[in-house]
Amino acid sequence: MSDHAAMAAELEFHLRPETFPLAIRVVRGSEPLPEKARRPVRDLGIQISICQGISMARRYGWTLVMGAEDLSCPIALVAFGHREAIPYYTEGRLACGMYNADLEAGAASEAAVPKLAPDEASAVVVGPLARAAFEPETVLVYGNPAQMMRLLAGILWRRGGALAATLTPRADCAEIVIRTARTGEPQFILPCYGDRVFGQTQDHEAAFAIPFGRMPEVIEGLKGTQAGGVRYPIPSYLRYRAEFPETYRKLAGMWTHPEG
Repeated sequence: MSDHAAMAAELEFHLRPETFPLAIRVVRGSEPLPEKARRPVRDLGIQISICQGISMARRYGWTLVMGAEDLSCPIALVAFGHREAIPYYTEGRLACGMYNADLEAGAASEAAVPKLAPDEASAVVVGPLARAAFEPETVLVYGNPAQMMRLLAGILWRRGGALAATLTPRADCAEIVIRTARTGEPQFILPCYGDRVFGQTQDHEAAFAIPFGRMPEVIEGLKGTQAGGVRYPIPSYLRYRAEFPETYRKLAGMWTHPEG
């Protein structure tokens, strides 16, 4: 079993996610692409958003390569360095009236989106971690809040304390790929509106993005907290005496005191 497959097996054992844990990498320059990876335009005949590609990878088990020519989302094209952040964008006009009350707030929202420079990326590769034929930069796991709490416990096993989060209602692709790589820290991901509309991420789902280099300590933490009793599925406390309606109690009393 490869290291990637072993890591995926640990995540699946401890978290039991509904969809595949993913490996993600930003491909730079002439770096080789994984063989047999799908290209949205070439193989599907459509442009997609990055969140769609992530959903295809985690639900279908596909490995995809998404370059500028494959992307339909203007925010992703800017965030991943494929298009210039021209004034119409930086002034906040995409967010104004939809996410924000005015241009000033919209501009602040756009400024908060992590961005790559044009020379920092040529494509994003995403596929199931268990069979990733490339060296991941980021591991991404979707799950319900209880599963994310379980993963958070593993992340904090060695360090203790709390994990800070940067949350926005849009452009979670940039949070997943760019912010995680830049900070070197796990990122709690609240799936954005686009991820829910176009990626069809469900209401009960959230995610964690983890730098690949941090995975050994996270796996250690999952094992440690598992041994300590923090587990998923969350166990229910069932050792109590149930309270029943009066008529039920009356019947029980008749059995106990038949002449009463």
